Amino acid sequence: MSNFGQILKEIGEFGLFQKRLVAALCIPSIFLAFDVIGQVFTGMNFSHQCNTDWILEQGPNLTDERQRNLTIPVNNEGKFDRCEMFIPVSLDLETIERYGLNETTGCTNGSDFEKPKGAYSIVSEFNLVCDRSSFIEASQAIYMAGLLVGAFVLGQMADRFGRRFVVLLSLLILFVFGVGIGFSPNIYVYIALKFVCGFSTSGIVANAFVIGGEWSDSSKFALCTIICHAFFPLGLMILSGIAFLIRNWRVLQMVLFSPLILVLGIFYWILPESARWLITQGRKEDAIKEVRRAAKVNKREVPEELLEKLDAKGANKKGTMLDIFRLSYLRKRAVIMSTVWFATSLMYYGLSLNVGNFGLDIYLTQFIFGVVEIPARVGILPFLQHFGRKICQAVVLLFGGAACLGILVIPNGKITLALKCFINEIIITNTAIMNFHSKILPVGHLMVIMLFKLAKSLAIIIVMQFVCSSELPVVVTVIAVLGKFAATASFATVYVYTAELYPTILRQNGVGLNSMCARMAGILAPLIRLLDVYHYTIPMLIYGIVPIVAGILCVLLPETRNTELQDLAENTKSSDEISEKESFAQEDKAEKCTKL
Repeated sequence: MSNFGQILKEIGEFGLFQKRLVAALCIPSIFLAFDVIGQVFTGMNFSHQCNTDWILEQGPNLTDERQRNLTIPVNNEGKFDRCEMFIPVSLDLETIERYGLNETTGCTNGSDFEKPKGAYSIVSEFNLVCDRSSFIEASQAIYMAGLLVGAFVLGQMADRFGRRFVVLLSLLILFVFGVGIGFSPNIYVYIALKFVCGFSTSGIVANAFVIGGEWSDSSKFALCTIICHAFFPLGLMILSGIAFLIRNWRVLQMVLFSPLILVLGIFYWILPESARWLITQGRKEDAIKEVRRAAKVNKREVPEELLEKLDAKGANKKGTMLDIFRLSYLRKRAVIMSTVWFATSLMYYGLSLNVGNFGLDIYLTQFIFGVVEIPARVGILPFLQHFGRKICQAVVLLFGGAACLGILVIPNGKITLALKCFINEIIITNTAIMNFHSKILPVGHLMVIMLFKLAKSLAIIIVMQFVCSSELPVVVTVIAVLGKFAATASFATVYVYTAELYPTILRQNGVGLNSMCARMAGILAPLIRLLDVYHYTIPMLIYGIVPIVAGILCVLLPETRNTELQDLAENTKSSDEISEKESFAQEDKAEKCTKL
C-alpha cells in the first residue's frame, strides 16, 4: 500500500469530506447536459415553405391555400415543395390563374415557418433550411471538435497545473460563452461560441470526477465517478422541462447558463486540489495542507510521523501523452480504450441527436432519455463491483450495438418472412451458445451472458409483437431507449475503467487521449446522419457495428476491480498480467469465503 493509501485510512476513506466533495462535483454535470444536448432544442426545426408574398401585390385578398397553389410547385409525393417556388413575375393575377407558372427557383425571399407563437430557434432565425440546413450538422460537428481540442489541451493542463485549476477555468469559460451564445448575431458567431463551450466542457467532464476519485479509496473510485455523472441525466430532464416552457432559444440559452456564476463562486472556496496529484509533483507541503483540511472535516487526526513519511517518489516528473506510447502495456490499453471511447460516443450521440426522428414529441422523448439514463448510470455500479469492469464494458457495448441494429428491423413498418426466419435462427443459435457456455464459464460470467441474451430476446419479442401495428414510432422509440440505456451505461463504465487503467502522473493525459477519440466520434455522429441520402440504413448500421467491434476488443484489457490506483508509470511488461492475477486472486478469496 502507498503512503497516501495509509493516510486515507487515517483520515477516512470515504468520510464527510469525500461525501461533501462528491456532492459538490455533481452540480457541474447538470450544466454539461445543458451544453451537450441543448442544441436539440435551440436548433429545433419547424415546418416551412418559401416566402411568396410577392403575389400579394397582385392579389392582396388571396387565402393562404390559394397563394400556395399559385406560387409553390408540388413534389413527387404530391405535397407542396418546401425548398422551391415559382419565379416571381409581373403579370396580373388573372393571367397567372389562367396560364399558371412553370419556371422554379429556390427560396429567394427566405422561408415562412409554421411554429407556435413566441417560438424561435436558430433554424427559423438564421434561416437554416434547404441549402443552408447543413449548418445544423456542421455546428454540432464543430462543437464536438471543441470537445476534442479541449480533451487534448485541458487533459495535459490538468496533469501539469492541477485538476482544481482546470475545473475552475472550464467553469468560467462555459459561463461566459454559454450566456454569450444567446447574443449571437448570426450562425457563424453561434458556431464559434459553441466551439469554445465544447472546449470548456471537456475540462469539466474529464477532471471533476477524478478529484473525487483521487481523494477516496480505490474501492470507492467507481462510486464517486458514477455519482458525479448520475446528475447528467437529471440535467437532461431539467433541460426538457425548461425548453418546453421557454421556446425562445436566446432566452433559453441565458436561463440555462446564468446560474454557473454561483457554482463558480462556490467551487472557488470549497474545491480542493488532489493531494495525490500534489505528491506526484513534489509539492509535499501543499499536499499535507490539503490532507489536514480533509482530516479536520472528517474529525480525524493524522499521525505526524505518517505525514513525514509522505514520499514523493518520482516527484517533479511530469508525464506527457507521449509517455503513454513509450510503455508497451500503456500503449495497448490506450489503443483499445480509444476504440471503446469512440464506439461509446458514436452510439450515444447517434441516438441522442436523432431524438427528433423517432416519431414522438421531442420534449417527451428527451425527458424519457433522461429518465432512462439514471438507472443506466446508477444501476451499472453493483455490476461493476460484482463482475468487474471488463465484462460490464463488453456487455453494454454489445447490447447497445444490437439495439441500434434492431432499429433497422422496422425501417418501413414491414417485416419479411426471411427476416422472421432470421430472427428464429438467432434465438435457436443463442440457445445453443448458452448450453455451450454453461459448461466452460464461471457462474458469474454466465449470469452476465444470460442477462444479455434475455434482453436481446426481449427486444426481438417487442419488435415481433408491434412491428405490424400502427404504433411504429413507439416501437422505434422503445428500441432507441434500450440503445440509449446501454450507451449511457457504457459511458458510466468507461470513465471508471479508463481512470483506473492509467497511473496518477499520466491519468489525465490518458483520459484526455481517449476523450479525443470520443470527440472524434461526436464530430462524425451528426455527419454520418447525412449518409441516409444514399440509403436510410447506413447511419444506424455504422452506429451498431462499431460498438460490437469495440465490445469484442475489451477482452484484451486487464481487470481493475479493487486494485489500488497506480501513481507512477512502471516499465514492466507484465503489468496487465499482474492485474489479472490480482483480480483472479481476489475472486478466489471471495469464493473461498463464501464456501466457508
